[in-house]
Amino acid sequence: MATEIKSKHAIVSRQPYELYMGFTDMRNFVQFLPEDKRQGIEADYDFIRGSVQGFNVGVRVAERVPYSRIDFKDDGAPFQFSISMFFDPAPEAGKTDFHIEFSAELNFMMKMMLGSKLQEALDKVVTSLADASEGKMPEGFDPSQYGFGK
Repeated sequence: MATEIKSKHAIVSRQPYELYMGFTDMRNFVQFLPEDKRQGIEADYDFIRGSVQGFNVGVRVAERVPYSRIDFKDDGAPFQFSISMFFDPAPEAGKTDFHIEFSAELNFMMKMMLGSKLQEALDKVVTSLADASEGKMPEGFDPSQYGFGK
């Protein structure tokens, strides 16, 4: 039975197509990694692959629904998973109701170890994106690790 986790929703101060375009090309994800974590990461338009804590992990785009949803799936990970990002028009013009859904085939032990951490991680991604769209730096963000402020 699949473990399903849904992030909270947040309003992002960008139009749905703007957010969608930022996430549709997997090469864009590499720029968000600290410089020392980029070595050994492969990416093209449809996939990103690398090593995380000794595990080879790959993620591939499974489906793109222009400007509203992108579905990702594992591509060489220790367990099967899928992630969907939703870019829904918000009631306020020019903004997006953004949220993420995660599904994975986790055994009981993995579910107990990772369940709450995955929920926290998804919520943090959503909150950070909403904050960044308002010009707020996420807690613990160090712009120098991305080449800014040096």
